[in-house]
Amino acid sequence: MKKNEITPLTDLADFTGPIANIFQQPTTAAEWEQYVLSKEQVNFFHEYGYLSGVKILTEDQVDLLNEELVKLQSVNEEEKKLFYHYESNESEDPSKVLFHAIGGWRLTPGFHDLIWSPAYRMAAYQLMGEPFRFFHDQLFCKPAKHGGVVAWHQDYSYWTFTKPMQHLTCWIGLDDANKENGCLYYVPGSHKWGLLPITGLAGDMEAVRGVLNEEQNAAFDNKFANELPKGYASFHHPLMMHGSYANYSERSRRAVVLNSMADGTLGNTAGYERMAALEHFPPMPQDQVLDNQFFPLLFDDRASEIKNLLGSIPVLRNNAIQNASE
Repeated sequence: MKKNEITPLTDLADFTGPIANIFQQPTTAAEWEQYVLSKEQVNFFHEYGYLSGVKILTEDQVDLLNEELVKLQSVNEEEKKLFYHYESNESEDPSKVLFHAIGGWRLTPGFHDLIWSPAYRMAAYQLMGEPFRFFHDQLFCKPAKHGGVVAWHQDYSYWTFTKPMQHLTCWIGLDDANKENGCLYYVPGSHKWGLLPITGLAGDMEAVRGVLNEEQNAAFDNKFANELPKGYASFHHPLMMHGSYANYSERSRRAVVLNSMADGTLGNTAGYERMAALEHFPPMPQDQVLDNQFFPLLFDDRASEIKNLLGSIPVLRNNAIQNASE
């Protein structure tokens, strides 16, 4: 299929690589260098399980994505079939609204090309320490005055249909996010707690407390408010405890989430207890590598244009900070 043949019902997953001129792609090591995280940033992620304040989008790119987001919130039934999950309101509180959708990258050029943002790809590579693939995206929208919560949870508790755990989440603000309009919160160091049971995503904010021990509950006293300007991102570990409170402000709080996984990740769906939730996801057969068009390779450190830079790129690999060339 050619790019000039794209229609509103074209599945953009069929295009490997950017389809528009939204994100300029580096072609040399020198052009990649501007996106490299410092050793201190990588070490912070290793110690606390998250890293905040990474710029991903320009103001024009944010505006473009927000224009596309308006369209994605009013898709027709045929367009909706391209989503893996689509809830105009997923909030369990009837007085609140939480738009949540998975799969927007398959419908619009901006969200499709976002996964090839060089700032995102370099940071994700450094924090994963190895070539990685796209897993899936998410859109979260909390309208002004009555935006719903995203309850405390760990991402990998919802992703055990893949193995091993070698994933990373990137949260990107499409509005300025602060405490008033429902910004994300992290519990620093909680990525070391191990995998915990699912206690709900859009209902009781404090439900997770029932599966935590006394020390873990006390750690919530030091939760970090991930306040960010629009266009900036935070990255977090798949076991990081995180959530966001309701939006009572006069402003919306919109965000896009990019989830990635190391190259070589396998399907683990045999016996998975929540198969109904995967009804519209791409097939992920047990023990088969997830490497088709729905899981494109986003960063390969064997690429020629990156080789000369590897010796100066700090990465988190084998639970230690080292140079990418090691």
